[in-house]
Amino acid sequence: MHMILETVQPTSSIRYSIDVIREEARHLVDKGTISRRQPIYVLCQYIPAREWVCVECELEECDFLLRDCIGDLLGSEEWDND
Repeated sequence: MHMILETVQPTSSIRYSIDVIREEARHLVDKGTISRRQPIYVLCQYIPAREWVCVECELEECDFLLRDCIGDLLGSEEWDND
């Protein structure tokens, strides 16, 4: 029983940085899965529910609201081929 406890990862240890959230959002925008005009809360469809609370907390700490647009989260993007 002791071995099982060591291998179980508590969900509270999962940490989403704002950079990881932006990277995930950018990936979904690049694939055409979501658009920059959609609210940030659409990301909850692509992030496991048990991890979404951590994402919400990080967004809140960085002064983002779930109703803000994905484009606000991504900010201005630089293009290599301009």
